[in-house]
Amino acid sequence: MADICVIGGSGFIGTRLCRRFDEAGRDFLLVDKRQSQTFPDKTIIADVRDIDALRKVVKGVAIINLAAEHRDDVTPRSLYDEVNVEGAKNVCRVAQENGINKIIFTSSVAVYGFAEPNTDENGKFAPFNDYGRTKMLAEQVYRSWYERDPDNRCLVIVRPTVVFGEQNRGNVYNLLNQIAKGRFLMVGNGQNKKSMAYVENVAAFLEHCLSFGPGLHIYNYVDKPDFAMNELVQTVRKILNNHRHALYSTSQVFHFVSGINLRIPYPLGYLAGKLFDLASYLTSKKYPISSIRIKKFCSTTQFETSVSKTGFVPPVSLLEGLENTIKYEFIDKRKGQVFYTE
Repeated sequence: MADICVIGGSGFIGTRLCRRFDEAGRDFLLVDKRQSQTFPDKTIIADVRDIDALRKVVKGVAIINLAAEHRDDVTPRSLYDEVNVEGAKNVCRVAQENGINKIIFTSSVAVYGFAEPNTDENGKFAPFNDYGRTKMLAEQVYRSWYERDPDNRCLVIVRPTVVFGEQNRGNVYNLLNQIAKGRFLMVGNGQNKKSMAYVENVAAFLEHCLSFGPGLHIYNYVDKPDFAMNELVQTVRKILNNHRHALYSTSQVFHFVSGINLRIPYPLGYLAGKLFDLASYLTSKKYPISSIRIKKFCSTTQFETSVSKTGFVPPVSLLEGLENTIKYEFIDKRKGQVFYTE
């Protein structure tokens, strides 16, 4: 019987985490509603919304739950509650029935909403969307499970900031892609700061959490330093420049990495987002631009973390993570499975 049950392990973070387990020779079981392309022989198909299916497959000494509805444009909206909240209740019921006393749950900094800069784990909850709201409610479900036997149970709640990396197709990838193609337009003054997290480091920390003993452990996950948007764009262009010098002439490289030449004022950008919202409503189509995405892009989302107090050292620096991602996606242009997130 596998020691670790990874629910939602076929996704972006889950695949990286299971790869770490596999390389370390750890025994794990992957439970997901979709078969993992990386670990098909380790996958058991089950949906967190189906308590009977979970009862048949969830075993071991620890559960890591990564399953979630997380995009901004999920339809129907009831899926947020069904997967994130009711799914949490089902996981806790199965853990109770099978005598599993360790749960590691990936929540999100979205529970804080548009938080004050440098918000830490004690920050006030003020979610602004259904994703953040249901992650907040799911945390309450897990805490109730923990509080029924705090002397013997271990609950770890990890709240990552925006996670990026190779094979991801979320907001960070979209930004990198626009910069790489020379199509990036800055909305706002670019002075807002962004906390980010490289997927390999998030997976490594989740693995590290397995060593924790009984108790309630809550951590934001952030890779420092935090970049201002202007700084992030220039850093990405510098990385592209360094790699493309080996492939292109100087004039061609300049086309890719020249400075931020055009800025769109925030009010105009937000208005454009509202127009795309209207178009989406009228056509029932999903567009890459929306008012909430413009607002998130221009907001400061800067968080603090107490992860270092656990003795964890990220295996990859944030700069190395950016370089790995850019090289994989835009220099080597490697093909393979991709994961769609925010």
